[in-house]
Amino acid sequence: MAKIMKSIELWGFGDVAGSLAMRDMARTATLVAALLAPVPALATDPASPRSGFYAGGNVGYGFGNAAATLSDPTGVASAGGTTVYGMLFGGVQAGYQQYLPSRWMLGLEADLAFPDFIDLSRVVSYRVASTGTANEQLEYVGTLRGRLGYSMGGWTPFVTGGFAWASTRYSRTDLATGNEDAASGQLRTGYAVGGGVDYAMRGRWSARAEYLYTNLGLTGYPFASSPARYDSRYDLQRFRVGLNYHFGGNDGEARKDVAGDDRGRGNWEIHGQTTFIFQGYPPIRSPYQGTNSLPGAGQSRETWTVSAYLGVRLWQAAELYYNPELLQGFGVAGTVGAGGYPQGEAQKSNFPFFQYSTSRLFLRQEIGLGGDREKIEGEYGQLSGEKDISRLTFQVGRFAVHDFFDTNRYAQDPRTDFLNWSIWAAGAFDYPADKIGLTYGVTAELNQPNWTLLAGYFLVGNAPNSAVFDMNLFTRGGYVGELELRFSPYNRPGAARLGTWLTSTFAGSYNEAVALAAMNPGLSANDTIAQTRKGRIKYGYYLNLEQEITDDIGIFARWSWNNGLTEINAFTDIDAGLSGGVSVKGTPWGRTNDKVGLAGAFNMLTPEHRNYLAAGGLGILVGDGQIKYAPERVIEAYYAFNVIKGFTATADYQLIVNPGYNAARGPAHFFSGRLRANF
Repeated sequence: MAKIMKSIELWGFGDVAGSLAMRDMARTATLVAALLAPVPALATDPASPRSGFYAGGNVGYGFGNAAATLSDPTGVASAGGTTVYGMLFGGVQAGYQQYLPSRWMLGLEADLAFPDFIDLSRVVSYRVASTGTANEQLEYVGTLRGRLGYSMGGWTPFVTGGFAWASTRYSRTDLATGNEDAASGQLRTGYAVGGGVDYAMRGRWSARAEYLYTNLGLTGYPFASSPARYDSRYDLQRFRVGLNYHFGGNDGEARKDVAGDDRGRGNWEIHGQTTFIFQGYPPIRSPYQGTNSLPGAGQSRETWTVSAYLGVRLWQAAELYYNPELLQGFGVAGTVGAGGYPQGEAQKSNFPFFQYSTSRLFLRQEIGLGGDREKIEGEYGQLSGEKDISRLTFQVGRFAVHDFFDTNRYAQDPRTDFLNWSIWAAGAFDYPADKIGLTYGVTAELNQPNWTLLAGYFLVGNAPNSAVFDMNLFTRGGYVGELELRFSPYNRPGAARLGTWLTSTFAGSYNEAVALAAMNPGLSANDTIAQTRKGRIKYGYYLNLEQEITDDIGIFARWSWNNGLTEINAFTDIDAGLSGGVSVKGTPWGRTNDKVGLAGAFNMLTPEHRNYLAAGGLGILVGDGQIKYAPERVIEAYYAFNVIKGFTATADYQLIVNPGYNAARGPAHFFSGRLRANF
């Protein structure tokens, strides 16, 4: 720049400010110099932007206006208007960006975003006419956009724009007949524009804040069962934040995302995983079927989860954890048919498309009590560092009760070990949860060298198997306590956990429902159970054991029980259960990172629960309309083959005898394949 200005002076234009023409020339020269000047620091500074491919995830809130019309071409009915809608979103993105020597950034990016899993949040428009009601639900929205930015050190403001598309579901209910006409996967197109800023963090990560406006033009859908038609147009505004991981190159590789000895404020870690499970079973003996029966013809289904787990240290010994997840898929039979259900990733909502979930968002505060310290490795839900062994820990927020209670080293996570619900958890532990297994609550924990005492209070559903929580705090809710004792016979670590729990829920009585059905011919116990619902207490306990036998072999066992007089609130239809098994690493055959598991479970119901099912009652997962009672028996075996670091393929087999506690049904043989990648 100095050379350019010197040249201007040599040309005889000393007073640049006084000459409009020469001021324009100077500005032009400055712009040309800026565009051509190289920026060496961009390629070497580990906190500078990176060129190349990247991928990541984003979360945010979207809102907009929907103009929709429900019409009948015959002129019988018509309804139109504008709807304001809003919802949480989560999604993924991938792209390529190139930083030029002039600091300008050119890029291309594709992304997919999915609405929150709560049913009503996906409704973007709703119309009511004299002949019927109709709505349109958003399944996902995607964009393919160009990006233009300018680097300002570690910051890159950018603008973006391009093509947009969305998939929606149309649904119409005829008011005369009550019949529903629905169509999923209907494609809409439009455009998207916006802008934001990227921030290059050390290592291969970058953070982003972004605004995106999406317009989806006028589209119509004619319903098949009537002359009615639904026409709509949408605009969607989204504010979102995200993280991206950048591939290729060695820039900043020596600088890790988390400094080795720095565990102070602002320290953060991220872990991620994706798990795909395909499961099926061949035809089984099935003389009759009910609402919650395994279909006799056999069936196969799949589930797929994608998740990240971000932990940030806020201040001394205080940590914030956030676990966004995308959930997709179905369990066989719509996740019903057995108390010991065979697929642990099959939540009860059944999503044909990915749905976003804030699966965990909680604050943890620890108070060290002094004495010896232990080193903690970073993992899901845990920042690495050092802690006092003697400590108090408090947690508040959204999480799964099973994250902290009834844990077991060998049978805990259907993404990595056993799939059957009655093996990876204490089957009769009806812990508070919504339909995808999560709740809100607070826990307190006292940890000592050889024992831990843990207690918590949690929200429960406002009805059995509900996704809506009962906000009558302390009048309704779940209380859980656990004592863990740790021991080391022959220098081999082991643990015993004794847990007790009590829930106050809005639930029905099995005996009262059966009695009402007997007094009203033509009604089943399932028809009458709702009339018996009121505030009721359910309680139980579990015993959870684990023991290392050798470096490569571990065993486990669980026993659980509940009083079994009232409806199950959230988990599964088991009133007493015994399970146990063995886990073996592949070291003896030269496959150290492989794992083999073999386990069994024996699940039972109380007489009151049996009578309710026999009278036509339906539980959360079981109910054939009638029953020839027999305990469920489960055998499961799996082999987890470590393909490469961070990627495992698993083959799993299960035998369920008397599925749904019905000796007239089955046995059922389940075959599963699981693929999991994690970092």
